[in-house]
Amino acid sequence: MTADNPEPAAPGPLPDDARPAGEPSDSGARKAGLGRGSIAMSLGTAASRASGLVRSMLLVACVGAVGTVADAFDIGNKLPNVLFALISAGVLQAVLIPQILRAMNAENARERLDKLLSLSGLGLLLLTAVLVVAAPLIVWAYTTSDAWSTDARHLATVFAYWCIPQVFFYGLYMLLGQVLNARGRFGAYGVAPVANNVVSVLGFGAFLLVWGTSPDRGITDLSAWTTPMTTLLAGTATLGIAAQALVLVVALRRSGFSWRFRLGLRGIGLRSAGNVVGWTLGAVVLEQLGVLFLTNVLGRGARAVEATGAVAAGNMAYTQAMTIYLLPHSLVIVSIVTVLFPRMTAAVQAGNLPAVRADMSLGLRSAGIFSVISAAVLFVLAKPLTGALLPSLGAAEVDAIAPILRAMSIGLVALGATVLVRRMYFAFEDGLGLFLIQIAATVTLVGALAGAVATLPETWWAVAAGGAFALSTWVSLLLRLRGMNRKLHGMDGGRVLRLYVRAAVAAAVAGVLGWGVIQLMDGGAGSSWPHAVLVTAVGGLVMVGVYLGMLKLLRVRELDDALAPILRRVRRSPR
Repeated sequence: MTADNPEPAAPGPLPDDARPAGEPSDSGARKAGLGRGSIAMSLGTAASRASGLVRSMLLVACVGAVGTVADAFDIGNKLPNVLFALISAGVLQAVLIPQILRAMNAENARERLDKLLSLSGLGLLLLTAVLVVAAPLIVWAYTTSDAWSTDARHLATVFAYWCIPQVFFYGLYMLLGQVLNARGRFGAYGVAPVANNVVSVLGFGAFLLVWGTSPDRGITDLSAWTTPMTTLLAGTATLGIAAQALVLVVALRRSGFSWRFRLGLRGIGLRSAGNVVGWTLGAVVLEQLGVLFLTNVLGRGARAVEATGAVAAGNMAYTQAMTIYLLPHSLVIVSIVTVLFPRMTAAVQAGNLPAVRADMSLGLRSAGIFSVISAAVLFVLAKPLTGALLPSLGAAEVDAIAPILRAMSIGLVALGATVLVRRMYFAFEDGLGLFLIQIAATVTLVGALAGAVATLPETWWAVAAGGAFALSTWVSLLLRLRGMNRKLHGMDGGRVLRLYVRAAVAAAVAGVLGWGVIQLMDGGAGSSWPHAVLVTAVGGLVMVGVYLGMLKLLRVRELDDALAPILRRVRRSPR
């Protein structure tokens, strides 16, 4: 699940007088780092998400959000993301990223980094080649239901052949991005996806010029789909990811970093990380088994509903709901985590647990300020927001996606917090802890969704999938917080919980008033795209304004910390 409106402010430093008792004050560098770094990341990510929305609009216009072709493309293009999740969490995040941070401070830093990058790049290339050969088997695993016809499964396989090479470029992007982050350069990592979106907009735009838009209920007649269509659509998707990675190559060279191809294992520190790799990779395998089950349920349900002539929410509808769901998360929360993780990892390696606790508290509270209202907005504005962000959809397709988004929104607060805590398990090199927690999360997802399949009609399976995903995210968060609390001997839990409770009260009041505004504007009925944009804008502004006012009324000091970097920039700007 690899990241627009006025951008929320990035969080500021933790004030000394607001710091938990007994914890040392941050240095000036640490204080400035989060504000400047997260602003740079957020600005870059905002540009990425804005262009990404245009990309999503054009993609949906090409193949629709429902139908056999849309779901086949979603599976073929999803495979690189799923496969890269295995590589990313199992090798890059768990092993190479901590080793990159260590290598930056080593006496032989140049040699260690050269070897790490060379081995990683070669490994990614070989793995990608193996996955391309295995494409038919992988696609079959995601389309086991008899509801998939032979032709539909074949189309998904062809899409996969074109899209799986993205694995190499995704890996290169993350690897080079972490080197940039370790060097304190955060902007390029956030901006690079803009290159992907530009390429995609050009390619998908060309597709629309040649073949026009998808019909309202998607494409279910595969005889109308041709090889040139497949080549342009899937080839564009892969070329965009390649452009995204190459942007970081340029950024690294401009930062003064030069890389030389070297092979060798001696002296690069991988032996110490060997124990964590297996457990972490196992945790990701468990997670992806849950995704595999969910994908098969979505495909089976969609094909069954399609057979009745009704609009079916399947894999592509779920993916589009997920794309909207991740917007607030990727705009601000990922920026916070990306900036905090290198310095928290460094603090762990130095044995400075008070600094880790301070940053963990800061990260959780900063994420909470934003994620709580974001969850409320997604829940209340699900339907007009879907219509506004995906203007090519008909009313029936919007009605199919909006309930999935509403179900997912329940887990957004947990997602923002669990990403930060999960990264710290990597910093502590605790792969076993992640594996045990993932067992519970995957069992929750599969169990909840299996129960829904047994009791609900196929038309509700996609909504149930969104709810099961949200539930598993909460289970994962609670277990990870418990484990991290033991590692850090406390996590400033009382202060963090008070922030989330007050934010939830403020968001509830904002949600009620926002819902009232939507009803007054007839936002619940099918409407045109301009009306959906208007309802979203007015309802969103009302909710955010009420939320900020309530936070002030409840004396939430973290709000002032979050607004501080923006206010300083405004005061310094010329009159």
